[in-house]
Amino acid sequence: MPTIIRKALLGQPIPIYGQGSNVRDWLYVDDHVAALLAVCAGGRVGGSYNIGGHNEISNLELARMICALLDQRRPRPDGSSHADLIAFVTDRPGHDFRYAVDSAKAQAELGWTPREILQTGLSKTVDWYLAHPDWTMDVTNSDDRLGLGSHKRIRQVRR
Repeated sequence: MPTIIRKALLGQPIPIYGQGSNVRDWLYVDDHVAALLAVCAGGRVGGSYNIGGHNEISNLELARMICALLDQRRPRPDGSSHADLIAFVTDRPGHDFRYAVDSAKAQAELGWTPREILQTGLSKTVDWYLAHPDWTMDVTNSDDRLGLGSHKRIRQVRR
């Protein structure tokens, strides 16, 4: 998500591995935190719990959803869609086709269930990125994924 949003806002090609058909299960951050707290409060010692969002979607469709949100909130100067920036790149060797987990045990034993659906969580995520460009839009590292060149950013924040 960070790469898609950053590249789109910078007007740069949005890299999508392969044909974008790899599927991921997305979980909104607040739901993830609530699940971790539920495990800490009520989980069995030594037990394990899968945490999933029930939001499986292909990488290409996710990119298109993000681009549509950006088209609404931060249109491109030339009026074209951010989705026009999608560029397919060579897939990573051994890249998993699908990441998804069954969180039925966490739901049954802990009473936890995700509150956000993909559309609402994605909307909140895009809005957060737009509201925090100082954290997300370091153009000196626009070719890096967030976090890979963050040592400079961490030092700046700690000062």
